[in-house]
Amino acid sequence: MSKVPLSLAYGRNVRNSAVLDGVAKAQGVDFCVSEVHAAELFWRQFERAEFDVSELSISSLLISIDHGNAEYIGIPAFSSRTFFHTRMLVRSDSGIETPADLVGKRIGIPEYQQTGALWVRQALQEEFGVAPDQMEWWMGRSKNFSHGGSTDFRVPNGVTMHYVAQDDDLGSMIVRGELDALGMYVRNTLVDRSTIDLDSDARVRTLFPDPIAEGIRYYRKTGIYPINHTLAIRRSLVEKYPWLPQNLYNAFVESKRIGEAKLRNDTFDYVAAGCMSVSGEDPMPYGYVANRRLLDTLRRCSFEQGLTSRLIDPEEVWVPSMLTL
Repeated sequence: MSKVPLSLAYGRNVRNSAVLDGVAKAQGVDFCVSEVHAAELFWRQFERAEFDVSELSISSLLISIDHGNAEYIGIPAFSSRTFFHTRMLVRSDSGIETPADLVGKRIGIPEYQQTGALWVRQALQEEFGVAPDQMEWWMGRSKNFSHGGSTDFRVPNGVTMHYVAQDDDLGSMIVRGELDALGMYVRNTLVDRSTIDLDSDARVRTLFPDPIAEGIRYYRKTGIYPINHTLAIRRSLVEKYPWLPQNLYNAFVESKRIGEAKLRNDTFDYVAAGCMSVSGEDPMPYGYVANRRLLDTLRRCSFEQGLTSRLIDPEEVWVPSMLTL
């Protein structure tokens, strides 16, 4: 039987590399692979629907569905996670010592609707009592080159948000003192104009003095290791080939197994992040069932933060046959 030819686009990491390299194969599928940075990929997918299968922002997928665009549907394989709020940066001279000090401050973010930014706001509000409308937001990506622009993102009621000028960028603004903090920082992409390496800049430091310890605390309390992106596929392909989502899922699960075998002597994912030592289980599982609480939190926060107009049902977001995995 001939294989189904599919275009696949992903940003490479250790968990999906075996798929991208053709080592972990999806039965019945012939991939044409493109490695694309997520910031660029999501704009291309929501704007032009270029690829059959791809990495996608879960937050933007929810918004897209809410606004009537059902081009893509999720498969619960999640190779991208981090404790986003622990990566927040503040000016060293800003007087910001705790999250509570962010009230009334100017916060830069690549894109207000992106999943990482959603998780930052979730942690600030639910862990530290700082609500989104208590800060002033500056968005680095333009309306024309963002997944927000492609999904008809609307600034939530009560939120003050500005777009950074086209000849400026978030990195430059914070080093000049025009921003007090960065909720997230991305540089050197097609849609992110920032180029400054802030990791070695004394004018900027992390909000949390020990980001790893804060990640462990958050995980111990909530049981959540925030998911950023999901595997997604055209709905029309699921209708045409009902077997396809399971075969794709199997390939990504195998790729995760291969990738994590290479990480057994690496302390970042499990030991330094603290998750494995806290739960005794895989803190980054694939499948809908193992991540239901996390995914429910994500869609709830999307609604409560005003990104979506309603609580999106899981059956709208994920291939229905995979909700029992």
